[in-house]
Amino acid sequence: MLPKGVTLRGLEVFEALAQSGSVARAARATGLSQPAVSQQMKNLEAALGTALLDHARRPMQLTSAGRSFLARTETVLAQLRLAQSELTVMDLTHLSTLNLGMIDDFDTDLTPRLATLLAESLTRCRFRLVSAPSHEISTMVREARLHVAVAASTGEVLENVTEFPLVRDPFILVAPRDADGAPDELIQRLPFLRYDSNQLIGRQIEAQMGRLQLEFEGRFEIGSHPALMALVARGMGWAVTTPLGFMRSTRSHPDLAAHPLPFAGFARTISLFASADWTDEVPRDVARTVRRLVQEVMIAPARAQLPWLQDDLRLID
Repeated sequence: MLPKGVTLRGLEVFEALAQSGSVARAARATGLSQPAVSQQMKNLEAALGTALLDHARRPMQLTSAGRSFLARTETVLAQLRLAQSELTVMDLTHLSTLNLGMIDDFDTDLTPRLATLLAESLTRCRFRLVSAPSHEISTMVREARLHVAVAASTGEVLENVTEFPLVRDPFILVAPRDADGAPDELIQRLPFLRYDSNQLIGRQIEAQMGRLQLEFEGRFEIGSHPALMALVARGMGWAVTTPLGFMRSTRSHPDLAAHPLPFAGFARTISLFASADWTDEVPRDVARTVRRLVQEVMIAPARAQLPWLQDDLRLID
């Protein structure tokens, strides 16, 4: 039984305060007044018998107990929100056809859940689901072969296409777990394992390397993300990827170590793209559902495993 004073609303307030560091922003996020936010937080800390936030600092900072409790809070709330989202079926019964493209980073967890939710509403619809790397999804969007698609943004404006930004996915360093030395030492000592230069993620990484005038020997160029992570896990070198990509490679996690980049950070944006003739509520409904799912099945677990991602890996409102 939960201690008296530990409530769902209190957990939501704590999560909002931890993410924003501000009572005012937490109030906006939760729809409560600022005094109500402060009271909820006071009740939660009293019930747990420990301080979760350092209220004297601006913005507020998590205590060590708060960091530990936040990881569990996010997991609990994610499961509750996921259960809620799976009960909320979009009204797509009016559609006769839907061609949907999904970035392959979502294959393990998100795409199967989204497909199930859509199938419950697409009762009279010819439904086609394509899973592929972002550069292939982008080509199909340009050629109008997809009605709606989720992929990494190239940053360019596509004619007759509306973009809905969903997620900020920062780049991180992945190295063998048993490799000795700090990240800035590892990248000098071990080979750099690159993504295929035809892939969008590979081009984005190489562009940042060029901007920073960083040069590494180009012996390895891998087109398969699982293969790339497996090579890192075997100690063959290090790679640059993103948290959403890293979370796909659960089989390799025991032999991988993820770190913040030892050079200037950068991020990609995962967006939903809709063709111009789909300007009704369908793209917005799908975008809302994808945001909810990615928070619950990908962002929350990634933050729990890699707490230093708290400020960088996030939804884009």
